[in-house]
Amino acid sequence: MPIVLKRPIVIDDLAEIWGYIAEDSETRADEFIETIDSKFHELATSPRIGRLRDELYPGLMSFPVGRYLLYYTIITGGIEVIRVLHGARDIEKHFNPFNPEE
Repeated sequence: MPIVLKRPIVIDDLAEIWGYIAEDSETRADEFIETIDSKFHELATSPRIGRLRDELYPGLMSFPVGRYLLYYTIITGGIEVIRVLHGARDIEKHFNPFNPEE
């Protein structure tokens, strides 16, 4: 089975997404997080289906799920998920190595 590693900040990203969607419907929030988790496993199996985002970070890949983008790198045997961010966010600031949030 392919490996899916998640950085600790990814858990925070997913909790934030769940909380936002749950304001309208906890059921929809649960379903969307399950969709994202399913996509993690699909990407671990076929990691090159994502878009290469070297302009943000060398070797970084992205893949859309709804209005969100999954950011990951390819590792031996799977992927490491780096962030899960809404597509409207200022993505570059989240990959700036001098960003104090990281």
